[in-house]
Parts: sequence; structure tokens; C-alpha cells
Amino acid sequence: MTTRRTFLTQAAAGTAALALPLPAFAQQAAPSVLAKQEVNVTSRYQPGEIVIVPGAYFLYYVTAPGRALRYGIAVAKPGWGWKGTATIRRKVEWPTWRPTDEMIDGNPSTYGKYKGNDERMPGGPGNPLGARAMYLYQGGNDTYIRIHGTTEPRSIGRAASSGCFRMLNENVIDLYNQVPIGTKVTVL
Repeated sequence: MTTRRTFLTQAAAGTAALALPLPAFAQQAAPSVLAKQEVNVTSRYQPGEIVIVPGAYFLYYVTAPGRALRYGIAVAKPGWGWKGTATIRRKVEWPTWRPTDEMIDGNPSTYGKYKGNDERMPGGPGNPLGARAMYLYQGGNDTYIRIHGTTEPRSIGRAASSGCFRMLNENVIDLYNQVPIGTKVTVL
């Protein structure tokens, strides 16, 4: 017969073996948990890979077998999320930005000036993509999903974006400086 204690012990052992956090159910993770940290990860992922766990608000950059840098992130609002495997094919410092057609149609009072043209917001401290952006491609096609900085640091640890993964600007600069073009990104 399985007791509560046996169940909890087995569940804890299974979680420890996974080494990546299970999805978080809280609205926002604690700021101290979201700070950049070096952590253990499963050996399933190779050094140089990025693994994103949206439900836990973490991005992992695997630095050595079983080790990674973990960064807190903001993720997509419900219904806007993306999962899969992609490759970083482009990296930009202080990127320009244009809202997607879905964003323009969904929020015309904010983004209406972009309707029917190719206008872009110039890069800089006021740009929503922040200090750096890494562009995810799948099979040679742009997914329109980015790992980027933010002008809204309070969004880290929340489901707040229109699909991209936001990081604090100091963290996205740190990651940007470490990862080359061609880096594999897995979003669970």
C-alpha cells in the first residue's frame, strides 16, 4: 500500500532526477529565484544548448555536462506560447522592432500606426526588445519568436509577452555574449 509519505518521497526523487523544474503554478515566481544562478541539470542536454521551461519561467544555458546557467524569464500570455526546437540564426544588439499583425489587430489603439506599412521602432533603451535579441529559426524559417531583453523588468516571472521570451537586459547581454549563431534552443 502506498502511503502519503511513500508517494511524496517517490515524487521528490523523480523531480530530483529530472533536474529541470516542473511547471510553476504561481502567478509570479519570487524575484530571488529568478536571479541568474548556476544549477545542476540533466545530462540529456549538451553544453552549448539552451533549454526553456516556460511553465517555470526559466531559461537554461548548458555550460558543462550536468551544469547550466539559469535565468528568470517572462513567457507568452496564455494562447500565445510556442514549443519546439529551433536554432539561433540571427543576433542583434539594440534591435529594431515591429509588432506582429496579430498584435496590431488585437490592440489597434497601441499599435495602429503600424497597420498597412513597414515602419519599425528604432533600437534603443525604449524599444520593447531591449538591449539584445536572438532570433529563433526552425528549418530555415523565422519562427518570429525571440529571446530578448525588456523595458518591463517587472514582467520577468510572468506570462506577459506576445510569444517571445523576455530577460532582464543585463541577463540577455550576458547570454548574448556567450551563445554563437547556430545554438540549439529547446522550448519544453
